[in-house]
Amino acid sequence: MLAKKGTIIKVLKEVFEWSKVVFCALAISLLIKNTVAASAVVPTGSMEETVMTGSRIVINRLAYLCSTPQRGDIVSFYYPDDGETLYLKRIIGLPGETIKGVDGKVYINGNEIEDYTSNVFRDDFGPYTIPNDCYFMMGDNRSNSWDSRYWDNKYVSESEIIGKAEIEYYPEIKVLR
Repeated sequence: MLAKKGTIIKVLKEVFEWSKVVFCALAISLLIKNTVAASAVVPTGSMEETVMTGSRIVINRLAYLCSTPQRGDIVSFYYPDDGETLYLKRIIGLPGETIKGVDGKVYINGNEIEDYTSNVFRDDFGPYTIPNDCYFMMGDNRSNSWDSRYWDNKYVSESEIIGKAEIEYYPEIKVLR
């Protein structure tokens, strides 16, 4: 009887030790997911040629801890018209700039900018003056992207940016630019 009781105690101690390991691993993974990095699946073709539908990417949540978002960064953010849906777009316009699109070209403060895609849009837009702490977003698939050009709330505030898309890890591994 004592041998049986000793075996049960050993098993319970082993289960308790493994439970601590599993709990710690879960706590660490949740901490990383909510503060350092996030993984996302790209649901639409709005960023195609750069990021394809179904791609899996890593979002760096700490990218803007010591710096501000820059033109050309691909970022994940909350859609400004509902504050809930996650979007992935490229920052095109920065705070204080005036942006417009004419004949498939983007102009910032009257100067044509180098584009990040060969995909040309059809509908002219703007001019819009971007408020402080806000950004103007466009998808790389300019002819098929629901972005700042069409939203009711045209701008994404810096506080709504989750992080910078850094790496695609599926279906191929590549650094996003």
